Amino acid sequence: MKSYNVCLKDTVKTFTKRLFYSLFDCEQEEVHGDYLEKTFLEILSSLEIENGEKLWESFKAELPEIRKTLDLDAIAFENNDPASHCLEEIYLAYPGFHAISIYRLSHALYKLGVYILPRMMSEYIHGITGIDIHPGATISDSFYIDHGTGIVIGESSIIGKQVKIYQGVTLGGIQVAKSLASTKRHPTIEDNVTIYANATILGGDIVIGANSTIGANVWITQSVPEDSLVTYQTEIKIRPKKNGIR
Repeated sequence: MKSYNVCLKDTVKTFTKRLFYSLFDCEQEEVHGDYLEKTFLEILSSLEIENGEKLWESFKAELPEIRKTLDLDAIAFENNDPASHCLEEIYLAYPGFHAISIYRLSHALYKLGVYILPRMMSEYIHGITGIDIHPGATISDSFYIDHGTGIVIGESSIIGKQVKIYQGVTLGGIQVAKSLASTKRHPTIEDNVTIYANATILGGDIVIGANSTIGANVWITQSVPEDSLVTYQTEIKIRPKKNGIR
């Protein structure tokens, strides 16, 4: 019976936390710099991934650009959420921003051909926030997640700029089969789209056109033109209670 180093989960958890802290805090970057490189190399060695030093240097070179993109995401949060009081609050207290931060870090590794570590990083933040973003997804800047619990964004999803997504949204595949591994299985969301709570959008050929609004609870398996409003109609009745009913 083959043995698997599942204790690596704890190492990745600490690595991911310190990487996140270092990205936004210069003091933390200085304190944890050596640890991050050493631990990254140890993790890759445990996963039998070669060229660890070269991969670390390539990943490290991406960090300033990741920080710039995340700053744009944070501004999108502040601009869109009337409950926010200042930009600092976004960085310190918003689970959606935390999830996007770990996604952007894991995505950079995914593009370098490192796959297991980004998935472990994604699962760590998924457990904290309830937001499941596959590191293979492609997400442009100024991305805003409100509340966020229950969001699922699949591996081949493509999301444009200034997109807003609310809790419970699924960007998924319409079929689940191993033979589809190399195909685009998840939707494309163009710029300035808003997707409200619990909407489900399925299929790799699906495109939600720019400037569209997708209402709550809809189920979409076909493309939507630009500047569309998609809603799910239901009837809600409000009437006086009968005697004896509480």
